[in-house]
Amino acid sequence: MSGIYIHIPFCKQACHYCDFHFSTSMKKKDEMVLALAKEIGMRKNELLDSARSDNEIIETIYFGGGTPSVLSNDEINFLISEVYKNYKVVKNPEITLEANPDDLSAERIFELSKSPINRLSIGIQSFYEEDLQLMNRAHNSAEAKKCLVEATKYFDNISLDLIYGIPGLSDEMWRQNVQTALDFGIPHISSYALTVEPKTALSKLIQTGKIAEPQDEVASNHFMILVDTLQKNGFIHYELSNFGKENYFSKNNSAYWLGKKYIGIGPSAHSYDGVKRGWNIANNALYLKAIQNNELPIETEVLTISDRYNEYIMTGLRTIWGVSLERIEKEFGSEYLNYLKKQSQKFLNDDLLSIKDNILKPTPKGKFLTDGIASDLFYLNLED
Repeated sequence: MSGIYIHIPFCKQACHYCDFHFSTSMKKKDEMVLALAKEIGMRKNELLDSARSDNEIIETIYFGGGTPSVLSNDEINFLISEVYKNYKVVKNPEITLEANPDDLSAERIFELSKSPINRLSIGIQSFYEEDLQLMNRAHNSAEAKKCLVEATKYFDNISLDLIYGIPGLSDEMWRQNVQTALDFGIPHISSYALTVEPKTALSKLIQTGKIAEPQDEVASNHFMILVDTLQKNGFIHYELSNFGKENYFSKNNSAYWLGKKYIGIGPSAHSYDGVKRGWNIANNALYLKAIQNNELPIETEVLTISDRYNEYIMTGLRTIWGVSLERIEKEFGSEYLNYLKKQSQKFLNDDLLSIKDNILKPTPKGKFLTDGIASDLFYLNLED
């Protein structure tokens, strides 16, 4: 089973914290939709199953960005039809649309409910006006709540994004943000700490003293509140930043973490076929030119055994599935297993990692530190 990710590189305005690839000019939108459709067709034989000499079956289609909800329903349906035309698709695929509240009017939500889209991922980020202004979000608090009222009428499978660690966001305000999401009966929440990426507006605002720098201690407190509150409300903390009720995990994102194959369509989109990674050029004009010339604007990298080991450590530790010591030995060899045991010992001693049933996982105490712990377990020079 595989997935298709379609990157829509347009946004109405730039959020201060975002370093994803997008354009705020919609002039080339029509051209881009046609180019995306063409790339879908150009890559239809890419995910071959060597055992069957046939294409893998697509089980997820994910519209990410950017802001995919800037596309019309006709444009979205057109791209979905191109996937069906060129690939084998399971009977009931998970088809997700990332959307912003300001695009989700009652009429638009109703229209989407009649389309093949069966999952909405809504970029709420916060229910507080001051947070939304600080982040330069295109919607306001009232729009955030109104869109959820409408979305829950027509969609059962909804995820929303919340950001914690925002300067000025108290523990109590954060609790209320989480509670507001729960009050709407949302079955999946993705939540991330506000991070300061280089060359973003947020970085410049902090450097000039206009916004306070996010504090790790505040973010850590918010994370603990988030985990505790959601688990008490029946959510499963299945990946470091993702919480879902039973049967509501993101199939698309779970596929990434479990090392399944996927094709990334559009500028800056990434792909993985089990052996190599590829990434499309992050430039709309150059992407369009290449596709129009029947060329794929993609760079690829064949993963070494160390690359694959490091990726498994990173993704495994972030999920409830953990890192299987048996798989490490079988797939990478005893040298990697012995290295992992040696490197993880200090974290086991400090109660940041645990081993149960031959599975290595972070403890509740170690969860917030997962990425840092993983980097200490990476093997960087085995093949040098």
